Amino acid sequence: MSGEDSTRLTRALIEFREAEGISERELARRTWLSEATIRTFERGRGDLPTPTVARTFEELLGWAPGSIKTAPSEAMGRDASADSAVDLE
Repeated sequence: MSGEDSTRLTRALIEFREAEGISERELARRTWLSEATIRTFERGRGDLPTPTVARTFEELLGWAPGSIKTAPSEAMGRDASADSAVDLE
């Protein structure tokens, strides 16, 4: 994640948590993310979040979908038709 993007997300998460008067543990509980994940992104040490984590943060912060850059999903590089093919014979 670029320095500017990381700083923006870090600041937003901390400001949200402080405005709510909650701990990292409580934020993790509310978002169904681990405390380690919250800690990583609040300290600006995270790489790009997974699409699920990014979506969780966007919803939490009221940001538009897709406003947080994400790491490529493992499934994106796979052939979708191969995953859904079923041999019924």
